[in-house]
Amino acid sequence: MKIAKNTVVSLRYELRNAEVAGEVLESVEDPISYLHGGYDGIFPLVEEALHGKSVGDKVSVTLQPDDAFGEYEHELVEVEARSSFPEDVAVGMQFEGAPEESDDEDFILYTVVEVGDDEVTVDGNHPLAGKTVTFDCTVTGVRAATEEELEHGHVHDEAGGHLH
Repeated sequence: MKIAKNTVVSLRYELRNAEVAGEVLESVEDPISYLHGGYDGIFPLVEEALHGKSVGDKVSVTLQPDDAFGEYEHELVEVEARSSFPEDVAVGMQFEGAPEESDDEDFILYTVVEVGDDEVTVDGNHPLAGKTVTFDCTVTGVRAATEEELEHGHVHDEAGGHLH
């Protein structure tokens, strides 16, 4: 079966830093699955490259920041009062919040990047924002999506559970 709209695609992938030879940013052994056909389950350029492929096919796509994790936005780095955080706050911890001066009710994930005596610096950018990455993958499975998956717009596991 070939990858087409409304198929469930399973693949193993490796994400590499396109700017630093050999630097692997992420690698999966257990295949991931997504609903193919514009359901936002994978980067659009990767989905486009996978269209028409079959089990065993390999694809490599280099993604500019705008096609992957976005450009780095300096305004998403904020310095907050230490008293606003738990006593055990540490670099690497993550907190959900709305950007300052934002009317949106959309929350983003902030990562603590620095802890001082009086202040904590948090960064709302994705850790890979601003990076050009290469997405290498091998197709491990292709099947028709179920009616329920199409209705929900995402893949379900074998027991009918949601995979999100």
